[in-house]
Amino acid sequence: MPDRTHPYSAFNFLVNLNGPVGPTEPLGGFSDVSGLGTEITVAEYRNGNDPENHVRKVPGVHKVSDVTLKRGIVSSADLWAWIEDVRRKGVAAQRTVAITLRDEASQAVQTWTLRGVIPLKYTGPTLAAKGGGDVAMEELVLSAESLVLGD
Repeated sequence: MPDRTHPYSAFNFLVNLNGPVGPTEPLGGFSDVSGLGTEITVAEYRNGNDPENHVRKVPGVHKVSDVTLKRGIVSSADLWAWIEDVRRKGVAAQRTVAITLRDEASQAVQTWTLRGVIPLKYTGPTLAAKGGGDVAMEELVLSAESLVLGD
């Protein structure tokens, strides 16, 4: 099969929170995932006897960006149960979260695996009586210790 030369669409993806449904079942239908990223800090260093007047950049620690998930509210308390679990158990409630991009045939093409994940922030819906067609949305911000491309 020839290599694909055009980019994949961003609307076909799965989020697996490795929660009560099981490690192989995606949990929830999320409409948005944002913030996937990592950053490596650098330390600037210069030898006192270096003939050139410039600094060297030495790689330091890396950190993972917070990831935000959004979904319409459904009759499920799964996200809240995880928050409660973290409140009671702390580090023991960390999970591995996988976000998988899929192609037009629903085949996995790329997976971002977040390890050491806990929910950092939950935001409930904005409720307004004037509406009629708006979906009640909830938002969960995740904090991860590492990000790996692939499994």
